[in-house]
Amino acid sequence: MLVTGGAGFIGSHLVDRLLARGHHVSVVDNLSTGRRANLPHDHPHLRFVEAELSHFLAAIGSGERFDGIYHLAAAVGVKLVMDEPIRSIETNVEQTAALLRFAATHGPAGKPAPTLIASSSEVYGKSEKSPFSEDDDVVYGPTTKGRWSYAASKAIDEYLALAYLAQHRLPVVVARFFNTVGPRQVGAYGMVLPNFVAAACQGQDLIVHGDGRQTRCFCDVRDVVEVLPRMLASPNCLGGVFNVGSDRPISMLMLAEEVIKTIGLGGTARLVPYDQVYGPGFEDLRQRQPDLRKIRAAVGFAPSIPLHKTITDLRDALTQPSLDPKLTA
Repeated sequence: MLVTGGAGFIGSHLVDRLLARGHHVSVVDNLSTGRRANLPHDHPHLRFVEAELSHFLAAIGSGERFDGIYHLAAAVGVKLVMDEPIRSIETNVEQTAALLRFAATHGPAGKPAPTLIASSSEVYGKSEKSPFSEDDDVVYGPTTKGRWSYAASKAIDEYLALAYLAQHRLPVVVARFFNTVGPRQVGAYGMVLPNFVAAACQGQDLIVHGDGRQTRCFCDVRDVVEVLPRMLASPNCLGGVFNVGSDRPISMLMLAEEVIKTIGLGGTARLVPYDQVYGPGFEDLRQRQPDLRKIRAAVGFAPSIPLHKTITDLRDALTQPSLDPKLTA
């Protein structure tokens, strides 16, 4: 198996799952947002390569084949997208294009390799429909609003994947992640839950953007990675696009209060306007909730880890002495 971005938050949990199943796993990651410490050391079935994905794919032996590919390498997080839009767009589009070209000829016996493409709920843009269904129209803001560049780049990834299915019979499945959270996630790239937990652990105020009434659905990463191998192996999923996440919404203010209650070290939720965080004219969604009927019907997806356990486990991970404190800032 090949996992791109396998030293990252979701990727490393997926690698753990694949290794536990007895797979031989190759991981390529440039460590721009991932960490080598997320992966086991000296595991006999794990090969780790620190490299840009396109360089790795160009250098790999022509005879090397993979039973499956999980493409999780991407620029992630609203803060990173706003701070480095060129890098984010080029990473998402160019690296995915290179990966799909590679996958088309590097499966068993030189055939196409079954490939899972990690996408995002951001693809839905600012549609006001709720919940989001995989066949819904998407609505983006103008190109002068850089906030929507990430959504557009991930949509291009999906178009590319489905085009490779149509033209080269590449067996692909697209997973649209909705607010995946849990241990190993860090707050440096704008991820809300690790930022809340890090602040609560220090008894500081939890910064809530806007009016705090916007809602999201949070799903534990361990539930997410459990279903990904089943999606890649299932004939019901190949060639499809699937929402992956929880469908239980919670407002940002309620999430902050839940973190404060769970951590129990003081602090309070403090509202900060969006323009003070991201600059004038920033647009955000009032709600983001997935329709999960399609993935439930295909593979019986049923997240089981409650939010309070995710918060507790994330707290334990963030307070480990080995974690770089700069990543939780």
